[in-house]
Amino acid sequence: MTLPEGWQIVSEVSRAPDELLARFRGLGTGPVCDALGRFAAMDHQIKPLDPSMDLVGSALTVWTRPCDNIAIYKALEMAQPNDVLVIATNGYTTNSVSGELTTLVGRARGLAGMVIDGMVRDSREIIEIGLPVFARGLTPNSPYKDGPAKINVPVTCGGASVNPGDIVVGDTDGVVVVPQETAEGVLERVAAIHAKEAGIRAEIEAGEIIPRNMARLLREMGL
Repeated sequence: MTLPEGWQIVSEVSRAPDELLARFRGLGTGPVCDALGRFAAMDHQIKPLDPSMDLVGSALTVWTRPCDNIAIYKALEMAQPNDVLVIATNGYTTNSVSGELTTLVGRARGLAGMVIDGMVRDSREIIEIGLPVFARGLTPNSPYKDGPAKINVPVTCGGASVNPGDIVVGDTDGVVVVPQETAEGVLERVAAIHAKEAGIRAEIEAGEIIPRNMARLLREMGL
């Protein structure tokens, strides 16, 4: 089938395995970001509609022109359980590209959530539906349904590069993207970070208000 001009749809992608995704659940975006060099998070404006929303899933990427969401419905048709729709709109903030209806479909398809470099509406309904949705903000302005768009291609979302199948981790602090090929190394570094921070917490709780490694660093810097 010949696609309309300007469209690109890639059907076959290498999704992150469910067992790998499970190992990222509960780790928190902070340690994952640290394990990726401290600069792996999306733009700070991309936040969950409700602070209790967390997500971990495999990226199904969508690039759409601003003020258009027909590609989201096509992506939802293609979606598999534990996918995260990562929707790049070039940071457009005048019109929403997702709302109650797309969220209902996403829940029915078993999505892990949606991450949108743009706006959504129907926030009360989305929160009630319970599917984790991360976005720049809210507006009742609605989108058109014309295209063009691209699905399952590399995109930039909130300043972060995202490839189809990358691991997307989100919580109340924001969203971090883990390239699938680096996942094992990231998990090892996160485990080391958790162990180190557990030791620092123990020092603080034992009365060392300035942890030993920080105190040593201050001395070395002549401070």
